[in-house]
Amino acid sequence: MAQVLEFKLPDLGEGLTEAEIVRWLVQVGDVVAVDQPVVEVETAKAMVEVPCPYGGVVTARFGEEGTELPVGAPLITVAVGSGTDGGEPGASEGSGNVLVGYGTSEAPARRRRVRPAAVQASAPVAPKAPAAPTAPAAPVASDGPVPVISPLVRRLARENGLDLKELQGTGPQGLILRADVENALRAAVTEERPAPAPAPAAPAVASALTEGRRVPLRGVRGAVADKLSRSRREIPDATCWVDADATELMRARAAMNATGGPKISLLALLARICTAALARFPELNSAVDMAAKEIVQFDQVHLGFAAQTDRGLVVPVVRDAHARDAEGLTSEFARLTEAGRAGRLTPAELTGGTFTLNNYGVFGVDGSTPIINHPEAAMLGVGRIIPKPWVHEGELAVRQVVQLSLTFDHRVCDGGTAGGFLRYVADCVEQPAVLLRTL
Repeated sequence: MAQVLEFKLPDLGEGLTEAEIVRWLVQVGDVVAVDQPVVEVETAKAMVEVPCPYGGVVTARFGEEGTELPVGAPLITVAVGSGTDGGEPGASEGSGNVLVGYGTSEAPARRRRVRPAAVQASAPVAPKAPAAPTAPAAPVASDGPVPVISPLVRRLARENGLDLKELQGTGPQGLILRADVENALRAAVTEERPAPAPAPAAPAVASALTEGRRVPLRGVRGAVADKLSRSRREIPDATCWVDADATELMRARAAMNATGGPKISLLALLARICTAALARFPELNSAVDMAAKEIVQFDQVHLGFAAQTDRGLVVPVVRDAHARDAEGLTSEFARLTEAGRAGRLTPAELTGGTFTLNNYGVFGVDGSTPIINHPEAAMLGVGRIIPKPWVHEGELAVRQVVQLSLTFDHRVCDGGTAGGFLRYVADCVEQPAVLLRTL
């Protein structure tokens, strides 16, 4: 007798609450092995193949390609055990390895059994029609915990004084999603505002705008919108900038690359300067924990860098950047950039940064005011390096000039610290030998 087990969309990384089905890798009736990928999904951070922890026969799939599912929603059901190909004794427990590095959302022994059924592998199993959607049950007041999709959503509610017991979740079995909390917060703000005066008749162009083409704000674009909005909402940021003569840095790079060894990228040299500056000004390699009223300073520098891809802007993270030399940084930047353009970055490679380096000069612009990559405390922006008139050794000359911008969280430090960091970076750019004193 076979058992039919339900496999739900697991938590694919920190802060992710939903994923879009890009491509099904199995059909109903297919025999799958333990840990075989069954579906390719796109999260707000990466493309991920999701492996099933059960071996057996696929009896149902939930969701068409292009459908967005919340974490915890059913993906497929699999008939496992006696009478199914691929089912071995004990296979109903599964592997527990939903995604290497992320873990299953539940212990295998606690997975819900849907219904027993005898399944013949020789005959395809008819698709199981998804249950008709029903409205989630109204929340019942109790002293127990309220089911919430992630700790981040629970914290969002707590920081805004929202009682989760008063919410009605729209997720599976009444699960409270991030959208439920944000809708409740918006509704609370609306109720507090006085009724607006009657608006004058809208001009004709307003009608045209409401009828324009609408693009769903989800996936990478939606994640960027959420993160930048949260950064602006929560972080009191300030920006300082300075022009620097990068002529000597460019000469030093040319000399390094003339030795016949692996080529060193400009981004790697700037990253090496950043890690040296953060060692001198550790306040900027930190994050603010408002719940605990503490500033958390990190010992390691996990350096994020902005990379433009066909899917949009992504920020891969170079782990332990402070422990890498220029050659190692160049290699890792190249690896992560290629993975980002191919859509192969994992959630682990896109999270956990402590400081971000943004080289927007590749877009042909001189300057910008970077928005901090929440929850980090600072970001260094680098403009294009171009020939400009510059006073060098008391005489007017044409030099390679770059604008450097630092946006920082004013809660972690004041302008003196931020200015000291930026001035040290500029000094290293103008005189790379300054960096040797910190090696």
